[in-house]
Amino acid sequence: MELRQLEYFVAVAEECHFTRAAKRMRVAQSGLSASIRSLERELGAPLFLRSTRQVELTPAGRALLAEARRALSATDAAKDAVAAVQGLLRGSLAIGSLQCLHAVHLPAVLARFVAVHPGLEIQLRQGGSGELIEQVRAGRLDLAFVSRPARCPDDVLVGPLADEPLVLACTPEHPLAVREKVALEELQAERFVDFTPDWGTRDLVDNVLAAAGVERRVALEVTDIHSLLDLVTFGLGVALVPQSFAAKTDRVRFVGLAGVVPAWETVTVTGDPTSAAAAALLREVHEAKSGARPAAVSA
Repeated sequence: MELRQLEYFVAVAEECHFTRAAKRMRVAQSGLSASIRSLERELGAPLFLRSTRQVELTPAGRALLAEARRALSATDAAKDAVAAVQGLLRGSLAIGSLQCLHAVHLPAVLARFVAVHPGLEIQLRQGGSGELIEQVRAGRLDLAFVSRPARCPDDVLVGPLADEPLVLACTPEHPLAVREKVALEELQAERFVDFTPDWGTRDLVDNVLAAAGVERRVALEVTDIHSLLDLVTFGLGVALVPQSFAAKTDRVRFVGLAGVVPAWETVTVTGDPTSAAAAALLREVHEAKSGARPAAVSA
């Protein structure tokens, strides 16, 4: 089995079309098709269901896809490791991130990182924690900054980044706004604004309130922080949010929570092994977080 065969296989699987895959790989379609047939003979199983309209993975093809992506990712990591030793960090680095990272100002870190490694192609995408972790596991991302999941796949590496307490966000006119601390049980009758499932702090808040016996209703769901805070501002609901959100508006009252409440943790997730580029960026992130690099404030 050759790496080129795996590259062709992944291209066809992602494009669901032999012609588009051949164009993407810049090879003749006949050569790509022959390579796939050779791979199927070697494995003793068909990898694709071919028709005049589309190409679909067989069960054997689906099983191979994740392993092929990991194999290609490991090959890239090996190449990057050699390049890094030679001081020629190059190639690509695909990063996933939650919408807002309070622990580190990612744009500032990336700007410094790109200046030091101009030959490295940086890709960045935002998404929910579960989605981003799965993309790291599948080899589509090298590094992700996410909320700590309740369970994480065994084939990724998780490292701590930061943690902070949850607080209640409400309008200044809300009856609870004058309090210093609020018990979770007091939120039973409240209408909530929150992120969509798997986004931001949503999963943690769901678990925290369920553990406290609070059956809540989420009236409005959003996927960005500023929309959430705007909805709270206009009295459309309350929210449980990380304490750092208090720096984003002065139109919302933020009240502490009574008792022992799990903190919101952000973590880094990388492939195993971690690519040289991802390891280098992690060093930059931790240096910025520790104050060894100039800090920047996120908006």
